[in-house]
Amino acid sequence: MIRSIQCLHPVLQALIAGIFTWALTAAGASLVFAAKEFSQKIFDVMLGFAAGVMLAASFWSLLAPAIEMSASCGMIPWVPAAFGFLLGTIFLRLIDKSLPHLHLGFPTNEAEGVKTSWHRSILLILAITLHNIPEGLAVGVAIGAVASGLPEASGTAAVALALGIGIQNIPEGFAVSVSLRREKISRLKSFWYGQLSAIVEPIAAVLGAAAVIWAKSLLPYALGFAAGAMIFVVVEEVIPESQRNGHTDLATAGTIIGFLAMMILDVAFS
Repeated sequence: MIRSIQCLHPVLQALIAGIFTWALTAAGASLVFAAKEFSQKIFDVMLGFAAGVMLAASFWSLLAPAIEMSASCGMIPWVPAAFGFLLGTIFLRLIDKSLPHLHLGFPTNEAEGVKTSWHRSILLILAITLHNIPEGLAVGVAIGAVASGLPEASGTAAVALALGIGIQNIPEGFAVSVSLRREKISRLKSFWYGQLSAIVEPIAAVLGAAAVIWAKSLLPYALGFAAGAMIFVVVEEVIPESQRNGHTDLATAGTIIGFLAMMILDVAFS
């Protein structure tokens, strides 16, 4: 199955990978139909796990290959990765400042971005959508790196990255759908908007793959960019959300488990 997908055009591969991660978000969101009550402890562990996966993926799947590629091309190894990383954080910071959104579990008066009269539920959806942009971008850039034919890029590693991000999308989808359910929204609408929050992933994956295929020389910068965007989201949003309700030990344990799971996936598939 994987080999047959790898025979497709890289942009189509990125689309399939993005749809896969989107589908796992939908799977997580569907749990709102089964869950009658919601444990804040479980919610915080899930957020911690997502943070750990994103941190590990940022290094093993993005920054490390970017540094290796730069060295093999005769560049100063850390410069493209560092420059791209910085641009990625600036890009997400600009979106964070301009896009109205509200983090899960926060009161409405703590909404971020441009002031708006949008309903609280819309702001919650936009917060998770913001999380998903760098995830889709990372998958697309990793697939584009393989298509560029660079020895440092591995098709199995790209699959591991998509798998790892997809796995952590399950608790993310569950988290947003249950949060919407808490806002007295019906289960069906909570599921619908929960899965819809990840629609940006296949879009970002296609854009990431197309960009690095079009400009191969930008690849180390693009890998760093995706890593910077992901780590910005982790530090700015995911970890603070997981620690907010006092379950710090459980949330930290979730982060460690997520980090180890993604590290093992990446190394085992490399």
